Amino acid sequence: MVTYAATLDVPRHIVEFLARLLAAHRCRIGTPKSSRALGPFRQAVLVLRWFRERGCVQCLARDAGVSQATGYRYLHEGIDVLADQAPNLHDVLKRCQESGMAHLMLDGTLIECDRVAGIRENGNDLWFSQKHKAFGGNVQFPSAPDGTPLWVSEVEPGSTPDITAARIHALPALYKAAAEGLPTLADKGYIGAGIGIHVPVRRPKGQSEQALHEDTRTMNALIRGVRSLGERAAAELKERWRALKRVTLSPSRIGDIARAALVLNTQWK
Repeated sequence: MVTYAATLDVPRHIVEFLARLLAAHRCRIGTPKSSRALGPFRQAVLVLRWFRERGCVQCLARDAGVSQATGYRYLHEGIDVLADQAPNLHDVLKRCQESGMAHLMLDGTLIECDRVAGIRENGNDLWFSQKHKAFGGNVQFPSAPDGTPLWVSEVEPGSTPDITAARIHALPALYKAAAEGLPTLADKGYIGAGIGIHVPVRRPKGQSEQALHEDTRTMNALIRGVRSLGERAAAELKERWRALKRVTLSPSRIGDIARAALVLNTQWK
């Protein structure tokens, strides 16, 4: 066996932030002092290693000197305390309006997962996305004009289109914001979303883009150009917190994991 030193490339204040949340959670549920195999700080390191390195839980537990079952329990506990800190969409929109934002951007992403059992009425796999040709969960990401992710929705199975997931989780609040002067820009996957959600106009089937009126083509170019920055929202979270690239836990936890990553991301400076 060969041992080696490693460094967790996460700012120390983020580890301390999570450790404080875990310590407060232990006090809240009445955990006796010194009854845990790991203290809050070492548990925070285990959780952040999983988020940052997309590590094997068995290996993380071994490195921490705990059993695999304890490692999973500590990981899920860390995900839960972080997800509980995620902002409410209405609160996010209120802050955006108060800060004078001109618009928001809405996009969806597939967070891949292992294949799971689940059949739709038509016989297709519930968690399989025909668009991405992969298993996973669909989450929605409203973002600021500069592409900073602001909020993450609950997960829907990968077979759910973006427009359907947005109608369930995001559009009701976005309609209200649009009526108060904060519109949302989105891509063609949200055509038909409704008033206040601006999307490019689709060209007629079988015809080129030139078939559209010049004003329409200009508007499409403006929407695409402005919202191009919003494409980085999901990418920023996935690249910084690599566990989001492929979740090996239950896919029903994808929403909590994504919200936990959002909370961690807001602490990164």
